[in-house]
Amino acid sequence: MIYRYVVERKLRNAFAALNRGDHGPVLASFGPQVEHVFFGDHALAGARHHMDSIEPWYARLRRVLPDLRFDIESIVVRGMPWNTVALVEWRDQFSLKNGARRGNQGVHALRLKWGKVVSLRVYCDTQVLAGVLREQHALGVADAGLAPIVDAA
Repeated sequence: MIYRYVVERKLRNAFAALNRGDHGPVLASFGPQVEHVFFGDHALAGARHHMDSIEPWYARLRRVLPDLRFDIESIVVRGMPWNTVALVEWRDQFSLKNGARRGNQGVHALRLKWGKVVSLRVYCDTQVLAGVLREQHALGVADAGLAPIVDAA
């Protein structure tokens, strides 16, 4: 029970850091062997397995959606310290370069081993996100139109 509480607290703190524009705590939570996957066909999509591609992904996220804010709906944590699954259900809000407000909803599915994230998969409405990124690109946000950041496992 205490372990689940600790994991939930760490997840809430990680999302709070993202809301402040600080992806450092998220990066620090990844283990040496990691899978970071965002589904879809857009500039944030793809699979990454190395910090030298995960870190630039978070920097790109900040550039394309600089005021991104997550509101956590629920967190579920199951398992033991050597094999933990956590689901974070969220809604987000952000502004386009022209000031228009948008949002999305989704789930982060995480697998942890001994407190380190070994798998993070982001499930959201990718059609909404792809449209937002097209809008941002049309408004002059170059990163929103780039190819996904990916690497080999």
